[in-house]
Amino acid sequence: MPYDPSPISSRLDEVVKLVQQIGLELQFVDPVRENGIQGLQTLLESLATAAPSDPPKPFLAALEEARIALDDRASADSRLTADSITFLRDWHPRLVLAVSGWSVPQPKPEIVAGGHAVEHAPVQRASLDSPAVEAQAVDVSIADADPEMLQLFCAEAQDLLQDVEQGVLILESNPRDAATIDRVFRAFHTFKGNVGVMKLVVLQQLTHELESLLDAARRGKLEIGRESIDLILEGEAVLRRYVEEMLRLLGGGGSAAKLSLPIPGLIGRVHRILAGATSTPATPARPAPQPVAQSAAPPTAQPVAQPLSRPSEPPAVEAAPPPPAPSPATAAAGIVRVDTLKLDGLIDLVGELVIAQSMVVQSPEVSSIASVHLSRCLGQLRGITADLQRTAMSLRMVPIRNTFQKMARLVRDLAVQQDKAIDLLLEGEDTELDRNIVEELGDPLVHMIRNSADHGIEPRAERIAAGKPAAGRIALRAYHRGGFIVIEIQDDGRGLNPDRIRAKAIERELIKADQSLDEAEVFDLIFAPGFSTAERVTDLSGRGVGMDVVRRNIEKMRGKIEIESTVGRGTTFTISLPLTLAIIEGLLVGVGDQRYVIPTLSVRESFRPLPGSVSTVQGRGEMVAVRGRLTPVLRLGDHLRTPTKATDLTQGIVVVVESGQDSRCLFVDELIGKQEVVIKSLGEMFHQQADFAGAAILGDGRVGLILNINSLVKLKARNGDAAA
Repeated sequence: MPYDPSPISSRLDEVVKLVQQIGLELQFVDPVRENGIQGLQTLLESLATAAPSDPPKPFLAALEEARIALDDRASADSRLTADSITFLRDWHPRLVLAVSGWSVPQPKPEIVAGGHAVEHAPVQRASLDSPAVEAQAVDVSIADADPEMLQLFCAEAQDLLQDVEQGVLILESNPRDAATIDRVFRAFHTFKGNVGVMKLVVLQQLTHELESLLDAARRGKLEIGRESIDLILEGEAVLRRYVEEMLRLLGGGGSAAKLSLPIPGLIGRVHRILAGATSTPATPARPAPQPVAQSAAPPTAQPVAQPLSRPSEPPAVEAAPPPPAPSPATAAAGIVRVDTLKLDGLIDLVGELVIAQSMVVQSPEVSSIASVHLSRCLGQLRGITADLQRTAMSLRMVPIRNTFQKMARLVRDLAVQQDKAIDLLLEGEDTELDRNIVEELGDPLVHMIRNSADHGIEPRAERIAAGKPAAGRIALRAYHRGGFIVIEIQDDGRGLNPDRIRAKAIERELIKADQSLDEAEVFDLIFAPGFSTAERVTDLSGRGVGMDVVRRNIEKMRGKIEIESTVGRGTTFTISLPLTLAIIEGLLVGVGDQRYVIPTLSVRESFRPLPGSVSTVQGRGEMVAVRGRLTPVLRLGDHLRTPTKATDLTQGIVVVVESGQDSRCLFVDELIGKQEVVIKSLGEMFHQQADFAGAAILGDGRVGLILNINSLVKLKARNGDAAA
């Protein structure tokens, strides 16, 4: 009869599953809450029964060691101590190694008629770390789960994965930082508990293996190196992809999806690293540095399993220091997750309350009442309303830390990809601003950081030849200035070459060859759509898309961006943004009977022109000399078709506003004052108009339109003389 190896192969597959189940069981045993002995003993008996006849000696030795350890504890007090759990967790990688090297017996050649031998193909079996199994299909479903619980799970999962990513990036430069190893380990441990509650077994297994890797590093059996760093980051990316897919489903993307995730390949790599660390513990000496783009090669040979120590003689392991006890203030504090729609609704209602309070206080009927008690009550109401508004707005303020720290992973990956050495310096991570602004700020920062790493920072050889350190530096800063948030992206790379930018702009017909521009105006050309000075197109940049999107997104948030650069020394991009998108500080101006609000961030100065400073230029219209430079005038009343009180420029007020490097004089009748207003949307009916950014209800109950300065400043380019 032909040889049939299928029974042996199926029994080996069963052995593999039982070994994995034992590893999962060991991760969850707790000497305080449960003993776990009975379950482990049952699994060991099942493993011995499932093993084919004549198993290898390392496998039998591993089973015997575990049996002795469990029997000793069962005869004592039937509980697993911390030492015995540590022993079993050290023992499990040896069992994995014994099973991984187990091969199916090959059949003897079958002799058929004619005396020829027929060789049967070797039998393939499931493996704990088979490199051939790189990915597996994973189901993502929200059909039978509580949506609110899933939202909470995803929110906490994103926070934990962010902690993992940032911690691993620290370990890349300081692999012996015990506090960071503990922090990453605890993040994985918490994540594993959460996916266990959600019954996500596949993610639970991957998280358990990554946690085991970090646990070996915590106990001094493994030193974190390039291979471990890459492996943990890849595992974090897989877990993040699953969470993002679940969030997509919760957002209305369906009820189920299927992902192809490289979980088996990652688990196999973890096993190989742990097996190598178990046989040859990491030495205290730090490994020699390797090139940034080169990853450590996996071991080519499986180490031989060594005899196991008895639980009564555990290896000397330095215990990890316990986490510091929380202070009373920290212990008392708590975090409540609130749906963003509810939070936005609360802030809108507070804004309405502020408007109503202002209308009551400024009402002529109330003002005419001569009552000290009423004045005192109105003053108290004003103070309480202001405090309530301030507190409500602070609820939507979040630190910019998470956005900044995402850039650390981006810089790390870009440095590896381009074989550059780049250090990222983060400052002002605790600076707070509106959550909506933080969300909108992510894409512009990614574009600018990529440009700094790709175009700004030079290769190592070029930097050394220029007398610079081999490692480039990108600094990302955030701070408050004048009621606004300022974000700086600074690098010490090549800098912007104004001559090259000007030549490229002339070639693209963005400017004329004889047009006079100062340095700031030349730098401003890089924000033109399609503009690029890159000599070649890479997968990172060079196609001329990105910087125009950066400016458009920043202006959408009512911000502005400025550039300072020196050839050979680096470039600094400065972004100024309002603290919140819900409240704006504006300059209130009057045009006839109407009131308009100009965002103060766009206002440079205001004055009444003198007769000698006003002139008319052929083809450009009315101009006003502002600090020695002719600036075009836009009569706001004529443009908005509003009757005005002043017709002569010397009888009204000129407000100089700017957008980027362009500026314009807005001619109005009067300045009424400066105040904070709550922004109201104009609705879908007015979404195509470009002159107004919104509306606000003023203290007297009237509606004041908020001017869109970016659009008004650029009118000249669209309408020619009519706009001027």
